[in-house]
Amino acid sequence: MSAFVAQRNGRTATAGDLAPLAFAGFAHFTAMQVRDGRVRGLDLHLDRLRTASLELFGSAVPDDRIRSYLRTALESGPADVSLTVTIHLPGDLEVLVRTRPPASGPEGPLKLTVVEHERFLPSIKHTGETAKTYFRRQAVAEGFDDAAFTDRQGRLSEATIWNLAFWDGDTLVWPDAGLLRGTTMDILRRRLEVPQRVQEVTLADLPDLAGVVVMNSWTPGIAVHRIGETPLPAAPSFVASLHRAYETEPFTRP
Repeated sequence: MSAFVAQRNGRTATAGDLAPLAFAGFAHFTAMQVRDGRVRGLDLHLDRLRTASLELFGSAVPDDRIRSYLRTALESGPADVSLTVTIHLPGDLEVLVRTRPPASGPEGPLKLTVVEHERFLPSIKHTGETAKTYFRRQAVAEGFDDAAFTDRQGRLSEATIWNLAFWDGDTLVWPDAGLLRGTTMDILRRRLEVPQRVQEVTLADLPDLAGVVVMNSWTPGIAVHRIGETPLPAAPSFVASLHRAYETEPFTRP
């Protein structure tokens, strides 16, 4: 049974179905890890798709239809996959569901370079993200693992495909800047029992921190041991607490 599935509106996608999407820069998506046919934070993924569609297109595919497309795709592949739902508008709203082998991300710790960059429509996970891939490739070419972004005010916001979270020793600090609120980030916001706050964080604040992590649909936390020229503590207990909190989020079948 192949982990690679591509379906358009619940049916196997043909080359003709996929060709328009290959050149569709005006689209949005969500990505998730499926285990045993189940997803953590499914409500957050559905909310992301609905909200982004309303913002970009003025209408949205009903949640129950999205869930039916997910079920159909998962019935065609193994129980553990990486799954992406993309919505675009060639005429009527179209839903592409793709699966591929499961992923868990790099082990870390990671070293991030710093780039001044502000994404267009940062609150939407859209497909017009050439800059993110470019900056990530540049970071690797320069000997880093990835890149973190600062805005024009010098505030750290996010990394190329990651949310950033900062630890001051007592409180988890989410960056106050334009960014995409990830589904894993929102799972932790509702599952963590430690204090949390939203605050502007700049490069000058990094030496006072007790730890920094990145997170996305692959993982609730990978330690960052350097941002730019600033070394950072490993904070293994903080990283472990993120993983424990994430694991309390129940799985849901579409």
